[in-house]
Amino acid sequence: MRPYHALLDAMQSGHLRPWSKRLPEQLARAFSPSSHGNIPAWQAELDALPARTTDHIELTSPAVTIGRADELPDDERQRLRQSLEKLIPWRKGPYSLFGIDIDTEWRSGRKWERVRPHLSPLENRLVLDVGCGSGYHCWRMLGEGARRAIGIDPAMLFVFQFLTLKHFTPTLPVDVLPLPLEAVPPNLQAFDTVFSMGVLYHRRSPIDHLLQLRDCLRPGGELVLETLVVPGETGFALMPEGRYARMRNVWFLPTIGTMTQWLKRCRFDAVRCVDDSVTTTDEQRRTAWMPSESLADFLDPEDPSRTIEGYPAPRRAVFVATRG
Repeated sequence: MRPYHALLDAMQSGHLRPWSKRLPEQLARAFSPSSHGNIPAWQAELDALPARTTDHIELTSPAVTIGRADELPDDERQRLRQSLEKLIPWRKGPYSLFGIDIDTEWRSGRKWERVRPHLSPLENRLVLDVGCGSGYHCWRMLGEGARRAIGIDPAMLFVFQFLTLKHFTPTLPVDVLPLPLEAVPPNLQAFDTVFSMGVLYHRRSPIDHLLQLRDCLRPGGELVLETLVVPGETGFALMPEGRYARMRNVWFLPTIGTMTQWLKRCRFDAVRCVDDSVTTTDEQRRTAWMPSESLADFLDPEDPSRTIEGYPAPRRAVFVATRG
């Protein structure tokens, strides 16, 4: 739990204190080798990283950049590359770490540029990013001046990807916790801004997910939600018969009107859809750092407006709302 000492200290005062009491036990369970067989190997790679820090940090450009190539000797940089390659697949990014460019599956900076103009300024705000993956957007939130950015994601591979980056910037107030949303204490009401991007359609109960997000927000706090949507009237949501774009765990894809209705029913105010974009194979694609199947493999080769199963191709909408 060494990487989380500063976070635990910061949580001792304010609205995060109730969570601080249970977080050490949650972290201990998550990092237990019994929770994932690869944890000892990933931890060994993390422990073997060079004991260096850097002041060269760029969080406002598409590639989150930590360190310059000339700050590491060639042998250390080669060893670092080997450690990074052991954490493949890298999905959200891109990153540049001491001159090593990690070309991730998603060009996540494009999503951020669609979202960022519609946010209340993040300056000095406490931010939660639910389902954050390797934490790319957490770094970008910090770049916008967030007081502290906390990401949560139960996928341990993504957490170790983040911890590899954080190793070289240990004092920055950004963290990724290996936890699901259910691990956040109920009715915490602590965060100024909560993000849920690319999560809702993986939840069997989207309404419960929205209510949990609301519980995380202080009164007047802002929710930023991005989800897959489909064409249709208010009240309609697509429930795939089996897979959607070869994903097993897709439950409900609402229309924009239905998503707006869900948010209002969950007592969010000032609900608005601020972006509606088709996901392209230029934004999500196979790379050397994510060599398995990607979006192009999930679409009908004769009609890319449909998934391989015949559903409408992925289209994502961003909603911004306020906790009343």
